[in-house]
Amino acid sequence: MRKLLVVLLFLAVVVGVLGAIADPIARNRAEDEIGRRVAAQYDLSTPPEVTFHGFSFLLQALTGEYKGIDVDLGRWTERGVTVHDVKIEMRGVEAPLSELAKGSAADVTARTATASAVVPYDVIRKRAPREVRRIAPHGDDLEVELAGSIAGFPVSGSAVLRVKPTSRGIAISPVSVGAGGGLQVPLGVLRQQLTWTVPVTELPVGSRISEIEPTASGLRVAATAENVRLNDLRNS
Repeated sequence: MRKLLVVLLFLAVVVGVLGAIADPIARNRAEDEIGRRVAAQYDLSTPPEVTFHGFSFLLQALTGEYKGIDVDLGRWTERGVTVHDVKIEMRGVEAPLSELAKGSAADVTARTATASAVVPYDVIRKRAPREVRRIAPHGDDLEVELAGSIAGFPVSGSAVLRVKPTSRGIAISPVSVGAGGGLQVPLGVLRQQLTWTVPVTELPVGSRISEIEPTASGLRVAATAENVRLNDLRNS
């Protein structure tokens, strides 16, 4: 009995060692295959960084169900607007190991897929009225510095602007105007001049942007879709 226990213990150690070696190899191969598939879909020059979550990839692969997959696309361009730090977080993922092993991602699906990105302030300012000199976060809103003239009235000082997702893109409109020459401009004219839209409506998951958060580097936007197939991300 003692010898049998020793043998079983030895086999368990061997299996554990082999699993520890094989798991990262299998995980890396699957991540590479997903990366190549996504690069082909989005015409990327280099495959994106792909990460499978969960303690044991092989155990997840045996069931075909994964804790989650993250895809880091980097940059994304829609309607002439380039956003940065684009990430896709897929949760509730199902992917047959046989498909991944042969380099296919056709059957990779996710219960939910959330894409997020940062719209840099310089991108927003390019579409802003010329009187807008600087853009910075202000809680859930934006604060801008103003200089120049509107409808013949000199304008200076600052203004707080609201950001809102719409069917046409990110709508930006004034909430309040600080002290300065801007107070000489009729309020209706000021609101009309300081209202514009950044034409970013959707992210790679194919859903309309539903969340906007001002950050130090730009507006972080997010969109979530349900029951997503990896192959259909571009056209979903």
